[in-house]
Amino acid sequence: MSYQEKKNVVSLISTTLVFGFYCLYIFQKYQDVGTDYADILHFWGVAILILIPISIVAKIIISIVFNIINRITTNEKEPAFADELDKLIELKATRSSHAVFTLGFVIAMGSLVMDMTPSAMFIIILFSGFISEVVGVITRLYHYRRGV
Repeated sequence: MSYQEKKNVVSLISTTLVFGFYCLYIFQKYQDVGTDYADILHFWGVAILILIPISIVAKIIISIVFNIINRITTNEKEPAFADELDKLIELKATRSSHAVFTLGFVIAMGSLVMDMTPSAMFIIILFSGFISEVVGVITRLYHYRRGV
């Protein structure tokens, strides 16, 4: 398995774990939120704004730990440059990830049109962000394995 494939597998696992633990935490906290419309919107705004730095910090830490462990076990350095293939694969992964998130965002807005609760909209946005990240990683894995 190449360095890029291992890095993407670790990214997929870490994204799933971080999002899973964060969802458990948030949905436990959601039980304490009142039924007031302003309280619900405040809760979900804070929940999403907290998820962003938590996921960024977790990905940085996991990336550093992965590089250290990979260097110790395989004596292989992280590639110092990205060639045209890496850039093309990254562009394709970004395109599919953005398409999935955009679809999720449209579905979330549609949930408001169908008179669902604002919580449903925020939950759909959270899950579309997670699924778009997973789709991006899987797209990268697919293209590194099969080619462009």
